[in-house]
Amino acid sequence: QVQLVESGGGLVQAGGSLRLSCAASGIIFSINDMGWYRQAPGKQRELVAAISSVGSTNYADSVKGRFTISRDNAKNTVYLQMNSLKTEDTAVYYCNAHRGGGRYAVDYWGQGTQVTVSS
Repeated sequence: QVQLVESGGGLVQAGGSLRLSCAASGIIFSINDMGWYRQAPGKQRELVAAISSVGSTNYADSVKGRFTISRDNAKNTVYLQMNSLKTEDTAVYYCNAHRGGGRYAVDYWGQGTQVTVSS
């Protein structure tokens, strides 16, 4: 049974920091690309940051220079360090595990963790 369990969300003032964690079980973590997505009320889910199985990273333009994604394969955990938070970062943040491509693609999702940034 695959589980992705996010933690670390909460309420923070603008300019503050949070660190999200996603602990994975039931998958071979090291071969999966991992990502953080977010969904704000009334908006579509969007990619925030991703890290490949070999450690390559990419970020949404809106978070570049403020957020950092990392992974610890020994702990089966992916992190998202969020600094200089803005009110527009308020959303539910979801962890994603992905492997394969095309019709062989497999995706798993966590249940989400709320991040609220107050002004």
